[in-house]
Amino acid sequence: MRAHPSRRRFLKLTAAGLSGAAIPGVGHAQKPVAPDEFTVTAPVTVEVNARPVASFDTGDRSRVRFGALEYRSGLILTSRFRGFGGLSGFRLDPKGERFIAVSDKGSWFTGRIVYRGREMTGLEEVEAAPLLGPDGRPITARGWYDSESLALDGTLVYVGIERVHRILRYDFAKGFTRARGAEIPLPPAARKFPGNKGLEALMVVPKGLPLEGTLIALSERGLDADGNIIAFLIGGKTPGQFSIRRTDKFEISDGVLLPSGELLVLERKFSWLSGIGIRIRRIPLKSLAPGALVDGPAIFEADLGHEVDNMEAIDAHVTPEGDTVLTLVSDDNFSMIQRNLILQFTLME
Repeated sequence: MRAHPSRRRFLKLTAAGLSGAAIPGVGHAQKPVAPDEFTVTAPVTVEVNARPVASFDTGDRSRVRFGALEYRSGLILTSRFRGFGGLSGFRLDPKGERFIAVSDKGSWFTGRIVYRGREMTGLEEVEAAPLLGPDGRPITARGWYDSESLALDGTLVYVGIERVHRILRYDFAKGFTRARGAEIPLPPAARKFPGNKGLEALMVVPKGLPLEGTLIALSERGLDADGNIIAFLIGGKTPGQFSIRRTDKFEISDGVLLPSGELLVLERKFSWLSGIGIRIRRIPLKSLAPGALVDGPAIFEADLGHEVDNMEAIDAHVTPEGDTVLTLVSDDNFSMIQRNLILQFTLME
């Protein structure tokens, strides 16, 4: 794993319009799969409509504090483009404006969040494109779906794919979202994860923090012998496997590293009796090590009494005023009864 350049390079690439680069040549594909109506097969501009979420608490519209978080704004996102949705990984530039996302149907989404003051008002310049495999063809042509996790390392972008338990590395300096993915080696234990409970969160540790240059990979519910969640340190100086204590039947859906050197882990659970539960735990980055069992306190919890859905992505940026803003995004699973939500909170503690 190479040293971490600034994410500002990613912003520059986006603004430079590299999304107009040509698609690489077509190679041999395995397991041909006919695309469904939600699969993006070629780059396309997407119009996204946004409706504000006035309050996070559905019963008390005046409430803004939720654990260690303070609600800022939120949007319900819809589009006439059938392929918009399924957002499972989401990363922002340092300004909290330009974004890159992956859909669990094997698609990239890029664009820009529009603000009025501190509140989000919509998305602009949105484009969808298929994730390409090593052969230059959409990964869905191989039967690779469930692109669930996303990490940025300067111009390098890592995407985790469930079911087939792989990580692809893209160099956006070579065609932006038209770049070809290259597989990176994974620990053997990753191949043994349950089909739909594999790699769900990826983060590259930036320079200056413990474990710098390491790719952190968290599974959704790949469990060790003690029932805790398996995770990996890939590359870096101390690669290996560690575990995150599993409590209250929560499963991991994403994570983000803060500049302070803390790992925030987004978790969710669902039951027909209690419905959806969402939680964020804070874990010291310095506690991660091969063989370690790590844990941390919950700083935020929500359920169906709040404006939540299938929350699958989290990222963080710092405003010019010094506020650490967390952005949470939901995956609607292309279902009529679920929503694409984007919510922002200020981290207060």
